[in-house]
Amino acid sequence: MMSEGGSLNLCFEKMEGNMITEWKDIPVELLMRILNLVDDRTVIIASGVCSGWRDAISFGLTHLSLSWCKKDMNSLVLSLAPKLVKLQTLVLRQDKPQLEDNAVEAIANHCHELQDLDLSKSLKLTDRSLYSLARGCTNLTKLNLSGCTSFSDTALAYLTRFCRKLKVLNLCGCVEAVSDNALQAIGENCSQMQSLNLGWCEKISDDGVMSLAYGCPDLRSLDLCGCVLITDESVVALANRCVHLRSLGLYYCRNITDRAMYSLAQSGVKNKHEMWRSVKKEKFDEEGLRNLNISQCTYLTPSAVQAVCDTFPALHTCSGRHSLVMSGCLNLTSVHCACILQAHRTHTALPHPAH
Repeated sequence: MMSEGGSLNLCFEKMEGNMITEWKDIPVELLMRILNLVDDRTVIIASGVCSGWRDAISFGLTHLSLSWCKKDMNSLVLSLAPKLVKLQTLVLRQDKPQLEDNAVEAIANHCHELQDLDLSKSLKLTDRSLYSLARGCTNLTKLNLSGCTSFSDTALAYLTRFCRKLKVLNLCGCVEAVSDNALQAIGENCSQMQSLNLGWCEKISDDGVMSLAYGCPDLRSLDLCGCVLITDESVVALANRCVHLRSLGLYYCRNITDRAMYSLAQSGVKNKHEMWRSVKKEKFDEEGLRNLNISQCTYLTPSAVQAVCDTFPALHTCSGRHSLVMSGCLNLTSVHCACILQAHRTHTALPHPAH
C-alpha cells in the first residue's frame, strides 16, 4: 500500500515540465492528496482560494465535520450542500444551537449518498428536518439525534418508513419523539437496527421495547437508562429475541427485578452451543453480554446478578474493567466477576510461609 508521501511524490512526478503560475494550476490529484493530510476546517478555508479548488474539493469530499464552526454553521451548510454530492459522513454537532431546518433540507436535497449524519444538540430543528431526510437521505445507516427535543413521534415514525437501512440510531433525550408508537415503527421498518440509544426517554413502556425486541433481532446495543416505566417484561423479551445483544443499559430502571436478571442468564445458557462454536473460531469475546449497567436498580439481589455474571465471562467487576456497573446498589457488593474469583482461588491455594 502506497504511503501519503509516496502518493505526493508520484503527483509531483506527473507535474514535471508543467509550470504553475496560479493556485488553479495545481493538479486536482495533488490538491486532494495534500488536503487529506489536514483537518476539515483547513479544507473549507482552502475551498475559498479559487473556484476550481472549491469545485474539486466539494465534489471530492466524502467525510466532513463542521463541529468546529462556532458561528454561522447554518449559512456554511447552505453554501456547501449543493456541492457535497458525494458526501457519505457529515458531523454537525453543536455546543450552541445554530442549525435550522433549511440547512437540513439543503442536505437532503443534494447529499443523496449520505450514510452517517450527526445532528446532536440541534435544538432549533423541527419535524421539517426529519421529513426532508426521509425524502432525500434514504441511504442513512447511522443517525445521531441526541438532545433534539422538538421532534414529534409522528415525524420519527415517518422517517423510519423511508430510512430502512438504519443500523445505529441515537435518540437520547428526544423525549417528545420517542414513544411506544415510534418504537413500533422502528421495529416494523428498521430490521437491520444494531445500536439504539433511548436514554431518558421517559414515555416508553414495555409495549415499545417489546416491539423492538420482535422487530430488531440483530440488536447489539440498547441503552434504556432513565426509562422509568419499563419492567422485567422488556428485559425478558430482549433476552429471548435479541440473541446478539452485547450491551444493555438499565440505569435507573427501578422496576427491574431478579426475574429480568435470571432471564438474561437463561438466554446465555440456551445459546451456549453457539457460543462454544464461536470459541473454536476465536470469537468468544464477541459473544454474549459484554456491558451491563444496572445502577440504581435497587430491587436486585446478589444471587440473581451473580447468575448473570457467571453466565457471561466478559462482564467484569474488577478494577479498570468495569463492564458490569452496579453503582447505588449497596446490596450487590458481594457480586464478583470470574477474574476476582479466580484471583481469590489462586491466593488461597498458594502455600503460606511458616512463621
